[in-house]
Amino acid sequence: MSALLGQHRGIADAPDAKALAVRQGTLRFENVSFAYNPDRVILEDVSFEVPAGKTVAVVGASGADKSTLARLLYRFYDVSGGRISIDGQDIRAVTQAALRASIGIVPQDTVLFNDTVEYNIAYGRPGAGRAEFEAAAAAASAHIHDVIASTPQGYATMVGERGLKLSGGEKQRVAIARTLPKNPPILIFDEATSALDSANERAIQAQLKSAAQGKTALVIARRLSTVVDAHEIVVLEGGRVVERGSHDVLLKLEGRYAEMWRMQQSQSTPSSE
Repeated sequence: MSALLGQHRGIADAPDAKALAVRQGTLRFENVSFAYNPDRVILEDVSFEVPAGKTVAVVGASGADKSTLARLLYRFYDVSGGRISIDGQDIRAVTQAALRASIGIVPQDTVLFNDTVEYNIAYGRPGAGRAEFEAAAAAASAHIHDVIASTPQGYATMVGERGLKLSGGEKQRVAIARTLPKNPPILIFDEATSALDSANERAIQAQLKSAAQGKTALVIARRLSTVVDAHEIVVLEGGRVVERGSHDVLLKLEGRYAEMWRMQQSQSTPSSE
């Protein structure tokens, strides 16, 4: 551990980094290129905007490197070319602490600690009072308060290693409840329902939509049925934007999105045999 802590950090704050000032929450990817290794480009000249208070979805087949966008926005890595900005501020010019405090993320695989439900929800905002995270759990966009309250130990219920005592839907509800007390102006839903069955997916999707009300939301998804109501849908293929528009507009284009839509619809239709 001591050796690890002594390693050089690849991503560090600029010497003159300032706190991020979020006025509206407009998010822009401007001609973004990125490569983990110089010989393999992951993203190339990607540009799109998530207007303040709107939801924009990025879709594509598995392996389209959609989740790389979330990693770049959170500054786990820096872009190789172009820039990412929030309200016109290049995220490389602000402190990482301020940037990450302004973003809430609900990932595909929620990391839960072998501790109580209370601890796992409160972890999203250290120092939050009991009333705040109970309110988050009771919110329409979390729907877990009643489940917790019905258990013998309530919020003191242990979730087990990586949350193994909870169902997939319950884990995702904890992830949503964890994000709400933070009240971030920008939300990222990174394949947040892809590991759930259809019934749980529909329920969680409604809760995610409620959580995104009035916030700038970037939705990264493989299942197109979860993003049909997005303000705009951006289609990634081979690290490039190949199509963009609303669900209806993209279907009329009869391009890559329409092809993916027909394929997924046919896979979800029960066989007549």
